[in-house]
Amino acid sequence: MVDINKIKNNIFSVSSLKELEELRVSLLGRKGEIQTLMQGLGKVPKEEKPILGAKINEIKIEIETLIEAKREEVKAEELKIKLREETIDITIPGKKNTFGKRHPLTTTMDNIKEIFIGMGFSIAEGPDIETSYYNFDALNIPKSHPARASQDTFYTEGGYLLRTQTSPVQIRVMEGTEPPIKIIAPGRVFRSDDVDATHSPYFHQIEGLVVDKGITMADLKGTLLAFSRELFGQDVNIRLRPHYFPFTEPSAEMDISCFVCKGEDSKCHVCKGEGFIELLGCGMVHPNVLKAVGIDPAIYSGFAFGLGLERNAMQRFKINDLRLFFENDLNFLKQF
Repeated sequence: MVDINKIKNNIFSVSSLKELEELRVSLLGRKGEIQTLMQGLGKVPKEEKPILGAKINEIKIEIETLIEAKREEVKAEELKIKLREETIDITIPGKKNTFGKRHPLTTTMDNIKEIFIGMGFSIAEGPDIETSYYNFDALNIPKSHPARASQDTFYTEGGYLLRTQTSPVQIRVMEGTEPPIKIIAPGRVFRSDDVDATHSPYFHQIEGLVVDKGITMADLKGTLLAFSRELFGQDVNIRLRPHYFPFTEPSAEMDISCFVCKGEDSKCHVCKGEGFIELLGCGMVHPNVLKAVGIDPAIYSGFAFGLGLERNAMQRFKINDLRLFFENDLNFLKQF
């Protein structure tokens, strides 16, 4: 027969529900002590079976009662411990939720998009990985042009490359769209530049294209003047300086009047005393580019322009190091 006092002590000494369940199984389970006693009744004399069976059943009921009582006791104790550990100290300062802000490049990009959308432009996009045809050939860039060299362009296997400008988007749009065309093409571009305060192998451009009948340089200048005044203020003026680009003819660099000194400070740290700041390149779409996409230059003409987003944002927010845009320093980013 089992030692009921020992069983009671074992039950009373249990401190967790897991231990209690293990003890219950060892006593009342299919292979437990009580079941073993029941199976042993077959070996006792017939006249003793009822008495011994009743005694075993009495012990079983007592054990079940003790275990159930102990279970409720352990549950209550575990609940006390849990409540004690999870007590909220209302004197402890709460955790402040921090909210993110838009990156200065995102803010600048969105503002530029809004301005051009308001002027009737639509947004066009294209792949980052391009062919030499779209990135160079269709843009009237000769085979000998230094931009094609591996030290300036990232080439991949199979003759592909990472686009060096968003101009390929213009080619793709003109190939599949009948004029009139009026789009901007924002996106990432890649060039093999060393990283410093003003250069990065990865940056963003926003290019624009208008193709229609009767488009002239006056339309280009008027569009860029309206854009510049929307972005930098109504007192801003622009100037166009002759330049060379293979895909436009005539071509120009566009400067905006210094929005800091208004051209009145010879020691201005922004314009270096020149009164103007270089902003973008532009020009009339070269006839060879129109021919390459099947548009007759005798009927249609157009203008194109392109500006760097990072340089624009640096001027706008007075940031002197391009690397700050990509370092994810919260102390820098939360200023905006």
